[in-house]
Amino acid sequence: MIAKRDLLLKRVEVRKNQRKGRHFMSREPMIKRKTAIGYKTEEKTVMRGYDLSDLAEKGYSFYDAMFILYQGSIPTSAEEEMLKYEMGEFMEHSMSPSAASAIAVIAGRPNLPTAIAASIMTFGGVHGPGAAHGYMMNKYIERAQKEGKSPEEMGKILVDEYMDAGEPVMGMGQPQHRDGDPRAEPTHLKQEELKIDGVYLKLQRSIEKHFHARREREGKSFVGVNVVGAGNTALMDIGFSPNAAWCIGSVSRGYSCAAHALYNMKRGRAWAASRNEPMVQMLDLSLIKYVGPEDREVPTQEERQEYARKQKESGEYKKWVI
Repeated sequence: MIAKRDLLLKRVEVRKNQRKGRHFMSREPMIKRKTAIGYKTEEKTVMRGYDLSDLAEKGYSFYDAMFILYQGSIPTSAEEEMLKYEMGEFMEHSMSPSAASAIAVIAGRPNLPTAIAASIMTFGGVHGPGAAHGYMMNKYIERAQKEGKSPEEMGKILVDEYMDAGEPVMGMGQPQHRDGDPRAEPTHLKQEELKIDGVYLKLQRSIEKHFHARREREGKSFVGVNVVGAGNTALMDIGFSPNAAWCIGSVSRGYSCAAHALYNMKRGRAWAASRNEPMVQMLDLSLIKYVGPEDREVPTQEERQEYARKQKESGEYKKWVI
């Protein structure tokens, strides 16, 4: 009752000030709920102590803001570049459980965010971003420190223990890229290029080396590292926790799933799998007909301005806008 009375008195005080022409939004909360993420007033929105408008006006990027949001500090240029690289390469992966879910849900024509939420909810043990690989890495890095072993030694121990137990080694294997995930090794190389190849990359390299060697000895087929194994390694080497890496992956792929949903809402038919359509497995890649822009070279940053100007002049891009 006392708390309720205090709340009512606070409201009365605010109304009195409003009548006197001193309308304001107080920073003092009426209900005590703690957060270390941010706050807002009528004048500004503050995230981790930084005014968001100031960050934008001073040239800090979306990736800088994402880093600040999860880690509470401004990233170095190399850290920002690594995060930008990882979020960019992870954004789209064509037909997969998440994209198929977005398409299937939007066929019923619910509100658009419903389809996006459904797509993100498909992320699990064998699809999309996850934290299991990161927790595995942390467990064996801590053990290496306790036992005085190097990442190279611990990588072999990890592989042997998992494979002896018949357990899958997290971060290895991608069902749609049988010969190796084309996004994975370039991520490792980007880390090395940016000189942020820390203990996580050292351990991951060792895992891959001993994993491939053991499968070869046992006469088993090649299984490459996947983008989650490579991406989590990079994100953890720049300070993200396994769960934060999971969230960042979900945000990245969420943009793409939103585009799949929006495309099918605008260009597709509601109830697409109706009596006029065959009942098929949506994820069969042989059944996917791509009707988007032809393959094209990515311009360098130096060419970017002129390239974008010519695209706008030609107007050809307009038929792809959703």
